[in-house]
Amino acid sequence: MSRVSVPCHVKGTVALQVGDVRTSQGRPGVLVIDVTFPSAAPFELQEIMFKNYYTAFLSIRVRQHTSIHTPAKWVTCLRNYCLMPDPHSEEGAQEYVSLFKHQMLCDMARVLELRLILRQPSPVWLSFTVEELQIYQQRPKSPSVAFPKWLSHPVPCEQPMPLHEGLPDPGRVSSEVQRMWALTEMIRASQTSTRIGRFDVSDRFPLLGSRGPEQVRPDGFLCYRWMAVMT
Repeated sequence: MSRVSVPCHVKGTVALQVGDVRTSQGRPGVLVIDVTFPSAAPFELQEIMFKNYYTAFLSIRVRQHTSIHTPAKWVTCLRNYCLMPDPHSEEGAQEYVSLFKHQMLCDMARVLELRLILRQPSPVWLSFTVEELQIYQQRPKSPSVAFPKWLSHPVPCEQPMPLHEGLPDPGRVSSEVQRMWALTEMIRASQTSTRIGRFDVSDRFPLLGSRGPEQVRPDGFLCYRWMAVMT
């Protein structure tokens, strides 16, 4: 599903002390991190992604916009989600985690602020938190553009002509081409290859130029001998 990151501001962690604060045995076992969205309007949360750092359990509360006349209220949307199967071992301590809206206990619409509550009951780890926090919302739908009826449904006179309309039948064209080829072969086969022998043609022309080496008859006509070879 298409998503887009939501710019957010992660405030500093607030530690809730566990044990006697006057002795060295007292240490913070719970951290609270508030996440605000100063440049975003109320939105529908799609996904929360982060890298764990030795947090064993995670709870999330969300502040949602209700109406103009009613103040926004806090609602628990995730309760004691396990990030480390065994708080005393390394498993899951530095894993990337993605939480989706279908895993939440409430509707994630009209979100104004988030509060992450981190717990680590094991005394083995000196510190714990979450890193690289990213909040995503569903990408807004693009507004649909309505096309004019004349553009989406052209009138019959504007309907595009089928490509094959107006063209001769391919089978008929092929038949005519074969007939022409057959006639060409018949004409070529009927042509004779016999050479016609030479023959002489005598004729008399008026003597128009100066006398040459040809024979000139007494009556003033020049006799030429033609020889033609026809094939």
